[in-house]
Amino acid sequence: MFFSSYNTSQTYDEKVIASWSEVVNQYQRRADLVPNLVNTVKGYTNHEKEVLTDVTNARARVGSIQVNIDQLSDPQVIKQFQEAQQQLSSALSRLIAVSENYPDLKASTLYSDLMTQLEGTENRITVARGRYIATIQEYNSYIRRFPGVLVAKLMGYTPKAQFTVANEQAISVAPTVSFDK
Repeated sequence: MFFSSYNTSQTYDEKVIASWSEVVNQYQRRADLVPNLVNTVKGYTNHEKEVLTDVTNARARVGSIQVNIDQLSDPQVIKQFQEAQQQLSSALSRLIAVSENYPDLKASTLYSDLMTQLEGTENRITVARGRYIATIQEYNSYIRRFPGVLVAKLMGYTPKAQFTVANEQAISVAPTVSFDK
């Protein structure tokens, strides 16, 4: 029973590592698209330096926060990683909003291709995060149930931190829609 539980724990731990690697891989893909997008927008806009600087700074922060496998049990590290990614998402949203004011930019094939790649990458991030969440749930459940809990305590396995919603309070309230002016 011990060896079976140990092997199962190892299998789940490896799944967690693989799932996390995929999440990081997709976030890296997005970070790699950002310089091309910024340079493309920069070529069409002259007055949006603040937005371009925000995107560049957010990308730099994302690159400075590295989470290794040993840190997956630390909710604070995961939170910092998630906050950096959210800042980049917000900066990209502002960049996209600004680009709406430049018809020539929107008509650019390069810009259109980059936006398509970015949209696809955002979808891949969502899928990778979903898989990671499911894998963490499976791992955490196993090391808390008998007999896995015995092996987990002996081997020092601890629960892994989940992704969380940045502002759970804000999403619990339905938005107000009003057509009155």
